[in-house]
Amino acid sequence: MAQPATEEGNLGAEKGMNDRKVSWGKLRRADSLNLEAGKLSYAPSHASKVTWMVTLHLAFQSIGVVYGDIGTSPLYVFSSTFSDGIKNKEDIYGVLSLIIYTLILIPLIKYVFIVLSANDNGDGGTFALYSLICRFAKISLIPNQQAEDSQVSNYRLDTPSNRSSRLAHKVKEKLENSKPAKMAMFLVTILGTSMVIGDGVLTPSISVLSAVGGISALSQDAIVGLSIAILIILFSVQRFGTDKVGYTFAPIVALWFAFISGIGLYNLFKYNLGVFRAFNPKYIIDYFRRNGKDGWISLGGVVLCITGTEAMFADLGHFSVRSIQISFSGIVFPALVVAYSGQAAYLTKFPEHVGNTFYDCIPGPLYWPTFVVAVGASIIASQAMISGAFSIISQSLSLGCFPRVKVVHTSAKYEGQVYIPEVNYMLMAACVVVTFAFKTTENIGHAYGIAVVSVMVITTGMVALIMSVIWKRSLWSICLFFVVFIAIEGVYLSSVLYKFTQGGYFPLALSGFLMSVMGVWHYVHRQRYMFELSNKVPSEYLADLAKNPAINRVPGLGLLYSELVQGIPPIFPHFISNIPSVHSVLIFVSIKHMPISKVAVEERFLFRQVGLREQRMFRCVVRYGYKDSMAAEPEEFERQLVGYLKEYIRQERLMLEIGDSGPPDADAEVANIQHSSILTSDGGKAQSKETYIHPVESPPEQQADPDRRVMSSGSINTVISSSGDLSRPGEGAEEEMQFVQRAMERGVVYLLGESEVVAEQNSSIFKQIVVNYAYSFLRKNFRQGEKVMAIPRDRLLRVGMTYEI
Repeated sequence: MAQPATEEGNLGAEKGMNDRKVSWGKLRRADSLNLEAGKLSYAPSHASKVTWMVTLHLAFQSIGVVYGDIGTSPLYVFSSTFSDGIKNKEDIYGVLSLIIYTLILIPLIKYVFIVLSANDNGDGGTFALYSLICRFAKISLIPNQQAEDSQVSNYRLDTPSNRSSRLAHKVKEKLENSKPAKMAMFLVTILGTSMVIGDGVLTPSISVLSAVGGISALSQDAIVGLSIAILIILFSVQRFGTDKVGYTFAPIVALWFAFISGIGLYNLFKYNLGVFRAFNPKYIIDYFRRNGKDGWISLGGVVLCITGTEAMFADLGHFSVRSIQISFSGIVFPALVVAYSGQAAYLTKFPEHVGNTFYDCIPGPLYWPTFVVAVGASIIASQAMISGAFSIISQSLSLGCFPRVKVVHTSAKYEGQVYIPEVNYMLMAACVVVTFAFKTTENIGHAYGIAVVSVMVITTGMVALIMSVIWKRSLWSICLFFVVFIAIEGVYLSSVLYKFTQGGYFPLALSGFLMSVMGVWHYVHRQRYMFELSNKVPSEYLADLAKNPAINRVPGLGLLYSELVQGIPPIFPHFISNIPSVHSVLIFVSIKHMPISKVAVEERFLFRQVGLREQRMFRCVVRYGYKDSMAAEPEEFERQLVGYLKEYIRQERLMLEIGDSGPPDADAEVANIQHSSILTSDGGKAQSKETYIHPVESPPEQQADPDRRVMSSGSINTVISSSGDLSRPGEGAEEEMQFVQRAMERGVVYLLGESEVVAEQNSSIFKQIVVNYAYSFLRKNFRQGEKVMAIPRDRLLRVGMTYEI
């Protein structure tokens, strides 16, 4: 979270606001909570112009973070492909040709030059694809969209109007109007997420096991035991964060690529330069003609050459598209092709060594240096996927798709680096079990391939959807992309599924379990929201509350948390019935997680006055992206919230003054604000008149303006609620701001509803099991809401309530 609002900052904001000239002709009436806001014409992103030196620096750093997994694949690809030995030397050319063209088509063409472009403001991964689609089609299962969200930086992207197509409109309409389509998109997203988490279990196991296997003097049981010891140490140091060893990653992996490419060149020149004939795809055809079904089955080993490809997209947020393109095309791809070609050249002379190809082909003097670097590179590959699993779960948590867990941000420099203690030890236990149970890289490879290819298939489908809905490509280009890559990945998927009973069941079982957890949590989370939405309190309740002499106003600031972004939550009357008092300033706080990566702090707080002005009740929607941290100190959050609230009050009074006084003369740049009553969301008549302003010109230096939605475009959208006497519109702003400040100084109390969710009595047995048992178990065994939102326990007041859904 950014720095808290200070008095100096508030004074600067007030001075800037007083200096502002509001254009008479450019003000227009708009309700930012209920009507469509203006479009954002400029959106800063990770793709902003950077120097070549910065790009090259990022490209070097990406070598250590992104490519550890795909870089260590030469340790086990040939042994996994020829699990029954080499029967025909010509098969070596066929497998090498398959490896070369798989690397060209999927990592190089599909990911580097196509998929990387489908990023969410510089962030990649399955959730990034889903959030990108959500911004252009209303497919979110929780109906908490607001019109003013379209003006949050990078929330909406402009596409050229001359590229609009009938196909895009039809696909978008189908997605928005079909509940099964929305559900399918959500399920596909959490399936892809679950598979990536599965990679976080399988990658450490197969990488460390394959590296340690280079010690030929050890028995298989000793290799397994040593691998388990390394894995335990690896997970034990996760709490220190990857930033502590981040600077060592790139040099080690770069050294690894130098070793494997150098060894590959040595084997090529010593044994057989003729293996470069494998660039002729005819060898692929001949390979399948000779081997038939056995050749198809062997694809489960070939596909391991592209393990870790998804990391190029998932870790994009730390780097840039251009840096990933340079590092893969210029360093990783050539090194891998040379390494695999060198191993193939060696196997043409020593086909009986296929079971331990990598270590057998190393020249004697380089054996132990290569072994040490291999272990280091394998640990780094494991680290990258473990960190990726943490990041994925953090994103799932932010979007209400995972039970509450503790997320620790381990680096102030790298915002995406997180550590989740509960998940870390679960992954460690799973890795130890997998390593002990499967014992060999061949057996783990059967499971690994399914996880890898499944994520790729999901990415292909979602990118094809983005090409039609967002990029508005022609039908033939979408079909070409989809058909080519789904055919390739479909063949690989069918091959790895063939070995389902030999270990392939593990990632599917793990993904099924994770999907069940995520699905149950998200379903009840959505049903809770719908319950509150349908049972929110009518606005007349506040008017009656103001007239009730039994209700006391106590000093201090109360923050009542609710899921609702509009309307008064049903928990509020329940509070009043149990504790017949209201704080002198009450704010209904709604934490809203938006389907974008980050929300700027000046766009985070959105205020609106609720009820009569004298009641001093406000609604505040606090917006976070899925990569934003909520783990700020309570005092910092309070200072920010109150600082922006005071600025909102000051701006409200200023606009009321402009609206009531009108233009004093023709030269004055002020505006005549229209006043009108509006209907509340539940259909009742609002108790107050509401004034709306929308200045479209404002100086970019007004950084402290709480209601400015898009600083970069100079556009703001302000909602002002007022009631009572408007005859003296300029008076009282400073007094109200001081009143709010004094209320905060008297003490801030957090009001949290302890709602128990149960299924209705007439619900189906399945729903009762999901809600009453599965969700209840998850809720009781994971963290409570106040811990996730960093609410201090000594200032927390809870009231219990039961929701029947």
